Amino acid sequence: MSYIDKLRESAKASGNIICMGLDPVISVLPASEAPVRERLSSYFAEIFHRMRLEGLSPAAFKPNIGYYAVLDNPREEDFQGSLALADILDLIENFFPGVTVILDSKRGDIARSSGNYAEEAFNVWKTDAVTVSPYMGTDSVMPFAFEDKGVYILNRTSNPGAVDLQNVVTIDAVDEKELYPMYISVAHRISRWASEHPGIGAVVGATSMKELGEIAAYYSDRDIPMLIPGVGSQGGSATDVMAALKAAEYPAELARINSSSGLTHPWKKGGAPDDWLDMVIRAIRALVAEAAV
Repeated sequence: MSYIDKLRESAKASGNIICMGLDPVISVLPASEAPVRERLSSYFAEIFHRMRLEGLSPAAFKPNIGYYAVLDNPREEDFQGSLALADILDLIENFFPGVTVILDSKRGDIARSSGNYAEEAFNVWKTDAVTVSPYMGTDSVMPFAFEDKGVYILNRTSNPGAVDLQNVVTIDAVDEKELYPMYISVAHRISRWASEHPGIGAVVGATSMKELGEIAAYYSDRDIPMLIPGVGSQGGSATDVMAALKAAEYPAELARINSSSGLTHPWKKGGAPDDWLDMVIRAIRALVAEAAV
């Protein structure tokens, strides 16, 4: 099954286009004396079990590898964070078979180095898709173009600093006679790459609705998946995103609207409250309803 088909199937099966980010912060989890691996594995197992009981499923999961790697201590032969990520990926396969998993690693290098990062995402972690930086160009991106895998290229991101480079007006790399904001030039390049390798898509933040609308309209008839972070803690709204996709006539089943801490630990700071699991489930249910398809 192609990655495009996987997205359509998981959206249909789940009834929504939510991507659940899995970015744990140890300091806000329920208190425990257990090792890190056990704490994370049991925490997500409890959430996933409750989700299954209540018939809740996102259309994708997205662990950010940095949240797990920082919990390793390789020089002491301690890989608690990486082992926890492996456990969580196994849990997803068991609780939510068929739901796509995006490894958020934002890799980008050239030649063999990019190839190694692609092998890491697809053959080591065995995920369905990966996030990639396009700054070094075609020979940085193409090693990730595995058959039937997804590649989400940073297009117009959700962070405040995105304007520093992504909104700079420049001569377009594809249409060399025209001036465009950098994010439109990147969209043109993504479209060209995707025409050769279906499954290549774009990361477009939910915090800049003007840019999101422009990019969604450009991609509307091109079967280019969009990963849309920034909903929840960063201020973006799933309702606004859904409206923008509809206005742009973009096929919503190819989009994934991501929320991370707003779903997995919505209390943000301090220790987890006694009703932490109920809070998590309420947050997931609310976002699923906002992004129903």
